[in-house]
Amino acid sequence: MKTTNAVRIHSYGGPDVVHVEEARLPDPKESEALIRVHAAGVNPVDWKIRAGYLQQFAPLPLPSTLGGDFSGVVERAGAGFMPGDEVYGQASALSGGSGSFAEYCLASLGTIAAKPRSVSHTEAGALPLVGVSALQALTEHLKIAPGQRVLIHGGAGGIGSVAVQLAKHLGARVATTVSADDISFVRGLGADIVIDYRTQKFEDAVTGVDAVLDTIGGETYVRSFKALKKGGRLVSMLERPRQGLMTEFGVEASVLFTQVTTERLTNLAKLVDQGALKVRVERTFPLQQAPAALLRQEKESPKGKIVLMIV
Repeated sequence: MKTTNAVRIHSYGGPDVVHVEEARLPDPKESEALIRVHAAGVNPVDWKIRAGYLQQFAPLPLPSTLGGDFSGVVERAGAGFMPGDEVYGQASALSGGSGSFAEYCLASLGTIAAKPRSVSHTEAGALPLVGVSALQALTEHLKIAPGQRVLIHGGAGGIGSVAVQLAKHLGARVATTVSADDISFVRGLGADIVIDYRTQKFEDAVTGVDAVLDTIGGETYVRSFKALKKGGRLVSMLERPRQGLMTEFGVEASVLFTQVTTERLTNLAKLVDQGALKVRVERTFPLQQAPAALLRQEKESPKGKIVLMIV
């Protein structure tokens, strides 16, 4: 049994339901690792879980510790890892972990991997969800190949900024939609065509693309079909495939359910260590200020990742 300070909720609601308090962790099972957390990335899903938006189909056992992404050091583990190993991955309570917004967490061995050697715990802790989402979308759903043209919506966001870099690494020509403030940022990531979504219609700026990654949903999803060539592919983080649109435009569409696995994390770490991917950390908060970090993620649409620094 391990006692740890953790960011917990006893009920769903606003920032006032979040408390930093002591929690007890059971000893890890053979399929788990006990990890001393150094840094934990904050994602939009974390405040949505706090607010109760997911409780209908993914209820938490309350009280519960928030957080999924982390980077840290193994303290105890089953086969495959040793005490002292630097690892990163997912420990969300929704995926069988104990929650990463804590000094210590439990994570399934299948959701962790060796941390990228070339970056700090701060950067590694910001990567798992956004990095695996981009990797899964571009390599498994869209199957991006050299010379193809891809449109990435929200290129300055967490997933989008990784996806722009990854698509360039895969040899694609990349167009992306952003606000005017982010144009120089995404050009620095390698974007070939940058579209200010407030002043330009992306479906007029780019047509006949091979693939679209949609991180926005709604009207953007529907309009994206017009930008695709016949036989093109679209994957959305938010929208389920609509057969009518697929038939009308002659394209394939799918929805991405991100699954953080050891294999995908290992592939992601290789890309980071090769210099193909970088993560932008906008701001860090200490564990005690987790409620403020979640509120900033919810209200400010940060340009880059927010990370809780725990060690």
